[in-house]
Amino acid sequence: MPVFVVAAYDNDGNPNAMVAAWGGIYTDDTIGICMSRGHKTTIDILQTRAFTVSMATAQHVAACDYVGIVSGNKVADKLKRAGFSAVKSQHVNAPIIEELPITLECEFVSYDEESNFLVGNIINVSADEAVLTDGRIDIAKLQPITYDPVGHEYYTLGGKVGNAFGEGKHIKEK
Repeated sequence: MPVFVVAAYDNDGNPNAMVAAWGGIYTDDTIGICMSRGHKTTIDILQTRAFTVSMATAQHVAACDYVGIVSGNKVADKLKRAGFSAVKSQHVNAPIIEELPITLECEFVSYDEESNFLVGNIINVSADEAVLTDGRIDIAKLQPITYDPVGHEYYTLGGKVGNAFGEGKHIKEK
């Protein structure tokens, strides 16, 4: 499961973030994430109607894990304590965590109370030059982490095993 760091401002403009591992790209320009209403970040998103989603990375695994295990309902400055700094997105009313190299900047679309499913429209994707090769995101430089829900462990993505939309062509042509 991908490890997302979801961030939003509260009504007073204070940044907050949490970790979510149950989600992904929903359509070409939307993202869907399961987030309980009890999370401060969820409440903040419902109030401000904007949020950002960053990929957690191997370089920042401890800080990302921290914002996932500490509640914003109890620790007001958890981003700062994690060593993260936030700047306001130029595209939506939500914070970008400067230390995380890829951020999806999103406008709120919907939230289903029964399933806890949040949907956002992706307005912009920002990427730090350090994780780009020839203008494209380089997964080896990014080193995103994934979550194993069975073993409760984080892993980096492994090496390339093939080319999408190409490896199965020989089977299709039979």
